[in-house]
Amino acid sequence: MEAYNQNHDDGKSLFENRLNVEELNHAAFRIRNEIGKVIVGQEKVLDHLLTALLANGHVLLEGVPGIAKTMIAKLLSKCVSTGFSRIQFTPDLMPSDVLGTMVFHSSRSEFEFNKGPIFSNFVLIDEVNRAPAKTQAALFEVMEERQVTIDGVTHPMDAPFIVLATQNPVEHEGTYRLPEAQLDRFLFKVKLDYPSVDQEVTILQNTQDRGSNLEVEQVSPVITAEEIVDFQNLVTQVRVDHDILSYIASIIDKTRHHSSLFLGASPRASIAVLRSAKAFAALEGRDFVTPEDVKEMIVPVLNHRVILTPEKEMEGLQPESVIKRIVDSVDVPR
Repeated sequence: MEAYNQNHDDGKSLFENRLNVEELNHAAFRIRNEIGKVIVGQEKVLDHLLTALLANGHVLLEGVPGIAKTMIAKLLSKCVSTGFSRIQFTPDLMPSDVLGTMVFHSSRSEFEFNKGPIFSNFVLIDEVNRAPAKTQAALFEVMEERQVTIDGVTHPMDAPFIVLATQNPVEHEGTYRLPEAQLDRFLFKVKLDYPSVDQEVTILQNTQDRGSNLEVEQVSPVITAEEIVDFQNLVTQVRVDHDILSYIASIIDKTRHHSSLFLGASPRASIAVLRSAKAFAALEGRDFVTPEDVKEMIVPVLNHRVILTPEKEMEGLQPESVIKRIVDSVDVPR
């Protein structure tokens, strides 16, 4: 990493002031402070959520019940002065319950489209694997196209538009597994872990001190939707050297030939790594991407896009372990 910085010092000096990411950094700092009033730990999860927001991507949050998956998503949306909706996925949920439906007005003798809860800026999907395949497919189509077409009329989503979906990896009764092709619609799959003992003590103390006050009431909006869109446009201008592009391509290519993987990553995954690395670099206060940015983004981008061979899955191997081995086997640009 030092060698990369030293070899690129001259280049960095030529464009280090080309983009001003200071305002973006201040906004991220304020968001972290607000969410930190309620959430203890989970700093990396929050970094990944902010990165996805700047990269204009959707996030799948996975973890056992009770570790603040839904709460951290709600708090992030509360920090932005924009629309928010929450949809609880259930086995009887229909596509029209998510997208909306046509309603006939007898006084005007015409149909009118009543927008569903998906028409918002931040959409929280609780237990996304609880709804049947038809409803899941309708959701993923909106996530990909960022628009809804009803009776031949297209209704675009307002920017920013980000879907934060949660799922429980342990309980499978009454769930519908998300197909791999649809999982690809998520920029990241972020896994939340249990807090440490010290963090749990802090959680208990904060709960006791807060009394009857709700957690969400502790957080105030610190950024507007317009600012988010401006930051998203700024991130697209972050500099990426050709060596970094080759580094990303080499990692992705190795996933397609690894003995532990039945299915490797697609070119869409390469693009996802590139987009997220640029956003993460901006969060770190830089307008250029380093190999460390790529390494930081590889696991959340790929862990739902690669499939283990049946033998390795039965052995209990996790995709993250294979991905890290692949990254370690690729030469870092110098």
